[in-house]
Amino acid sequence: MSENVARRGFLVGGLGGAALLAAGCTSNEPAAAPSSAAAAPAPAASGNDQPGTKVTIGFSAPAADHGWIAAIAKNAEATAKQYSDIDFKPVEPTNDINQQISAVESLIAQKVNALVILPNDGQQLNQVALQATEAGIPVINLDRVFPDKLAYRTWIGGDNYGMGVAAGHFIGKQLKDKGVSNPVIVEIQGIATLPLTQDRSKGFADALKTYGFSVTAKQDAKFTVETGNQVATSLLQAHKKIDAMWNHDDDQGVGVLAAIKEAGRDEFVMVGGAGSLNAMKEIQSGTSVLKATVTYSPTMASSAIRLARLVAQGKGMSDLVENSVPQSITLASETITKDNVEKYLELGFES
Repeated sequence: MSENVARRGFLVGGLGGAALLAAGCTSNEPAAAPSSAAAAPAPAASGNDQPGTKVTIGFSAPAADHGWIAAIAKNAEATAKQYSDIDFKPVEPTNDINQQISAVESLIAQKVNALVILPNDGQQLNQVALQATEAGIPVINLDRVFPDKLAYRTWIGGDNYGMGVAAGHFIGKQLKDKGVSNPVIVEIQGIATLPLTQDRSKGFADALKTYGFSVTAKQDAKFTVETGNQVATSLLQAHKKIDAMWNHDDDQGVGVLAAIKEAGRDEFVMVGGAGSLNAMKEIQSGTSVLKATVTYSPTMASSAIRLARLVAQGKGMSDLVENSVPQSITLASETITKDNVEKYLELGFES
């Protein structure tokens, strides 16, 4: 694999516009600049941030072999450290389903006060999440959803359908403005079997339909740089002319862009997904096929830790009237273009 395909170091910025604007347990103050250390949002100025009952929060997520996942883990840890009343108990991150189940079972056995779980696969970890709930431990389900609502107290994640809609509208408008008819539109998914990927694809198809367009070809790239490179190479070879490309994930997009540059192709417009720093820099350059990316902010992990703390302490969200934390929180997906990229740069994570 060439150097421009190799994975780079990780960093994470502060809480961006896609984060939880309504919640009193979050802040919108950006970090001063990107750095290799996690720059989790500063605690909001509310009564909820005063030290309360000491709570132990368990945390489990996949292995940090992906920029977005690395940012999730760093944000969770950094946010937990901001509170003197949180005892943070992360378990070894893993991509092995059975190992993650065992790790969560160990946290249940320790009788933690709350669990924050980003499952490798919500379906396969549903049973262990139910075990936690049945043991009286509230589960904050992060991102990849458990199919059984009894398995979690609160879900927080990005708007996957909204990501697809945003990408579809950006591409649809670009092609309409150019007067393109019957365009060749290719889509590079993450992991095709995940509900989040299916939601992204459905949103994309639904938005394109409003312009009279549809996806010509799609293939999944497993959220990895290497597979992104392979899939993009295959699609470029199969389609001698492409009008638009949507790549679901900016991490795998490192490999996608490398394949595009290697092939010397620049006849199409490309949209990314998640909002990585390197994607933003490509957009800012004005010389790349990558013209936009739609956000899916890893700052959701910061909010998940704060929600777990509130639930464990029996508190609600200070900006809401209700006395308890909502059952489901969906973050907004925003479109980053050359026109607004400046305000997002310091919020990006490195792929």
